[in-house]
Amino acid sequence: MPCDLLKSFLVSLSRRKPLEPEGEQSTFNRCLGTLDLVALGVGSTLGAGVYVLSGEVARDNAGPSIIISFFIAAVASVFAGLCYAEFGARVPKTGSAYLYSYVTVGELLAFVTGWNLLLSYVIGTSSVALAWSGTFDDLIGGVISKYFEENAAMGLPGLAPYPDVFAAALVLLLSGLLAFGVKESTQINKIFTAVNILVLLFVTISGFIKGDISNWQISEEAVINATTINVTDTANVTSMFGVGGFFPYGFGGTLAGAATCFYAFVGFDCIATTGEEVKNPKKSVPISIVVSLLICFLAYFAVSAALTLMMPYYQLSEKSPLPVAFDHVGWGPAKYVVAVGSLCALSTSLLGSMFPMPRVLFAMARDGLLFQPLTKVTAKGSPAIATISSGVVAAIMALLFDLEALVEMMSIGTLFAYTLVAVCILILRYQASSSEDTDLKIPESRTKFSFLKPPSTPNSSTARTVTILTIVSIASVIALCITLTQAIEALTNMEAWSIVLVCIFALILVVNILLIWRHPQNPTKASFMVPLLPALPLLSTFINVYLMVQLGGDTWIRYAIWMLIGLVIYFIYGVRNSVQRKRLRTDHTEIETVSSKTDKDILKEEKF
Repeated sequence: MPCDLLKSFLVSLSRRKPLEPEGEQSTFNRCLGTLDLVALGVGSTLGAGVYVLSGEVARDNAGPSIIISFFIAAVASVFAGLCYAEFGARVPKTGSAYLYSYVTVGELLAFVTGWNLLLSYVIGTSSVALAWSGTFDDLIGGVISKYFEENAAMGLPGLAPYPDVFAAALVLLLSGLLAFGVKESTQINKIFTAVNILVLLFVTISGFIKGDISNWQISEEAVINATTINVTDTANVTSMFGVGGFFPYGFGGTLAGAATCFYAFVGFDCIATTGEEVKNPKKSVPISIVVSLLICFLAYFAVSAALTLMMPYYQLSEKSPLPVAFDHVGWGPAKYVVAVGSLCALSTSLLGSMFPMPRVLFAMARDGLLFQPLTKVTAKGSPAIATISSGVVAAIMALLFDLEALVEMMSIGTLFAYTLVAVCILILRYQASSSEDTDLKIPESRTKFSFLKPPSTPNSSTARTVTILTIVSIASVIALCITLTQAIEALTNMEAWSIVLVCIFALILVVNILLIWRHPQNPTKASFMVPLLPALPLLSTFINVYLMVQLGGDTWIRYAIWMLIGLVIYFIYGVRNSVQRKRLRTDHTEIETVSSKTDKDILKEEKF
């Protein structure tokens, strides 16, 4: 009996939502086009980081090779973006990674994914609002901060030095705008994004006009001479500022910079939450994800190139690199143009963080996993209750909390969602074919080697095998990332055991990739499909897990507390009110009713 109860409980947690659930109708207004989505993706991704991150990474990690750091980060981000793009083409509905995991791997992991997304969006919204408030306060001479520090200082551990009323008011204002209408908010977003792009074009053109290619060819002697005014140990100077040239910190520094630059491309996933508000989602969603990532890469590449051409990398300012660079080349007044662009970038980034949050809340509430009032939609098709609720939570966090310690938690939530979407692509593409999809066939590819020849079509057995291989692959990736981190630290001590473990786990992963590759894929076509399966999704998973492993222990403890709160909500409320659970119980009851009918009952029904 206990085994039966455990089995039924596990089944209830792994239940999957159908792609087209019976009785579910969209209440959103399909009013967004491809340009709206591109502006949303670019605005959300190309935030204030482009004005700050370039200087920080170039000075401390990569020097002029920061352009290669951004290229590597962009390629890594595209891996995740392609996985989102295929799901956007296959499942054109609201919910992003939450919905993708629900239709692929089951309800519990879907809830965990949705809860992770909410964590990312809430902290992202609050932190960007605080950055907007701080930037504006700097422009007016610190009037706001001085007033509240003198009259409303808090000084409690974990809380901000003073309540940032301006940031909280900004969040509430934009929440009201988003609740009023989707189209109106996207029009404003397009204006801010356009201004931001124009400012970045100005920065790029100015940098190439006033730049000097010799700043990419600085000698080691020049670095030492320029930075040893107050330093007697030249070896220490070289370790601090590199050895000059295009790779002053070596290629290892370029890779370290790429890990930081990866976060500059986070934000495109907000496009995936708009599936039910787009006129042609199967085409617009994948196109806009790829295009927005390309535009963001070009912007980061151009600005970082211009910045390192304008002045030596070791003289760059970490907090305000562009204004300092323009002062260096004699264009001091240009810093006001940069300030305008920075505020516009923060505005679009704030809208980009706030836009998807209520839509994930709505999707989870519609499925019964969160509270029913969150499904209320206005006449214009906006999820008003979910928008206002999420805005109030983000405003309270911006008002009271010191978010510096929480920002890394946002990275965990985003990277977890990216990882699960990549895993879901693997599982979905190798699922057994349904009968109604037999007319949509992908041309079958065949290897020249007969011993690697796969079966012609997938079935439940091959799908189950691929799922098991995928789970083993994910375990291998996690083990590989942990041991790789240890191996990098152990290289200085020449500890061979960690390198041996890395080789073993890497070999297991390669074997799993080959075994998955031999199995047949689902023949259902989509307007966009991830290439190079199964290698590309697993490579994306490796990058995401490796970055997660680098985060500190305190961050993981805070994340565990957040997840504990979410699981309590799920097991107390979500499990009982799951719409899919009720749907399956209804279907089961109908089957039992039909099977219990006698021949006489069936004859009576046929007479009527």
